[in-house]
Amino acid sequence: MERLIIFGGAFDPIHNGHLRLAQAASLLLNADVVFVPAKSPRWKKTQASAKDRLKMLKLALSEKGSGSFSLSDVELKRDDEVTYTIDTVRYFKNRYPQYEILLLMGEDQVERFPNWEDADLLSNMANIYYVTRNNREPDPRILQRYNIKLLNFSGAGNVSSSAIRNLQSLDMPGKVLNYIEKEKLYYMKELGERLDEKRLEHSLSVAHLAMSIASRNRLEIAEKAYIAGILHDLAKGMSIDESKKRLEDENPELLKLPSYTWHQFLGASLAREIFKIEDQEILDAISYHCTGKKHMSPLAKIIFSADKIDPLRGYDSSRLIRACYSSYYLGFLKVLKENREYLKEKGQNDDNVLTQECYSLYLGD
Repeated sequence: MERLIIFGGAFDPIHNGHLRLAQAASLLLNADVVFVPAKSPRWKKTQASAKDRLKMLKLALSEKGSGSFSLSDVELKRDDEVTYTIDTVRYFKNRYPQYEILLLMGEDQVERFPNWEDADLLSNMANIYYVTRNNREPDPRILQRYNIKLLNFSGAGNVSSSAIRNLQSLDMPGKVLNYIEKEKLYYMKELGERLDEKRLEHSLSVAHLAMSIASRNRLEIAEKAYIAGILHDLAKGMSIDESKKRLEDENPELLKLPSYTWHQFLGASLAREIFKIEDQEILDAISYHCTGKKHMSPLAKIIFSADKIDPLRGYDSSRLIRACYSSYYLGFLKVLKENREYLKEKGQNDDNVLTQECYSLYLGD
C-alpha cells in the first residue's frame, strides 16, 4: 500500500529545517509528503497572512522541493475559522483511499495531542509519528494511548520559524528570503518602521553584498554578514539630539567622537535591544562599519567594505567588489585606501581616533 504523510503546521515561515525533516520522513517511512498550512493554528498566532505563508511554501518547494513533495491548501479554503486535523485526515482518506495515511508532528504537539479534536478517532485513522528537537521523550502514557511513534531523525538543524522571524537565523530557501524582503514581513516590518525607503534599500544591498563576499571567500559567516549588513544603519533614523541623549545614558565617552560616528554605536545597541543580537562579532561589525578600527575581525572588514562599495552609492564600484570577492582582506585594504583618498579629495573629515588607528595598522600610516 502506498503511504502519504500529512505534514501540517503554521509554516510562518517555511524554513530548511522543515524541508530536511520532510525529506528524511519521506525516505525513512517510504512515503510521499503533503505540506498542509494551517489556516488559524489553535496554539499560536501567525504573523504572516495565510496568503503569504502559502506563497512562501510554494516558493520553497519550487526551489528545494522533491518529487515526493506536494502542497495542499485544503485547510486554508475552509470557511470555519478554526480547522481541525481530524477533518484534514478525513479529506485525504476520502481522496486517496488506496493510501495509508501518516501524520507528522513535533514533540511539542505530542503533549497537546489529548486536547486535539477527536484525538482517539484521529489516532485510529492515521499512524502518527513525532520528531524531537531536544532529545526529550514526551509523556509515555500519551505515546502509548495514541500509538504515537518516534521518527528517528535529528538532522533538521538549529532553526525555527521564530528564529527566522526575529532575524536570528537565515536557514531558509533563497526565494523565501527574497519574498520576506519584498513583502516586508517579520523583521523587515520593524526595519521599515525605523528606516526610510532609501536607507532600507541601501541596508538590504549591503546585506546581500556582504553575504556574497563572505560566501565567495568560503568563510562560514555568510549568515552573520547578512544580519550585520541589514542592521548596520539601524540608528540612522535617530536625530542628533536623540542620539546624544542615548549615548549620555549608555556610554558618554563616545560623545568625544564626531557626531557622524554615533549611529554605528547606537546601531549595535538597537540591534541588541530590538533583535536580541548577542553575537559580539556581529555587534562589533555594526559598531565600526563607518570608522573602522584597529584589529578588525573578518566580518567587520567585510561590513566596512560592503557599506563603502554598495552599488547603490552611485559610482562604479565593480572593481572593488571583484577585489573583495577575490580576497576579502586585500579587498578591504583597497577599499580603505580609496575611501581615505575620496574623503581627502572631498574635504570630508576622517580625523577621529578610530579611523586614524585603522589607517595606521592597515595602511602603515
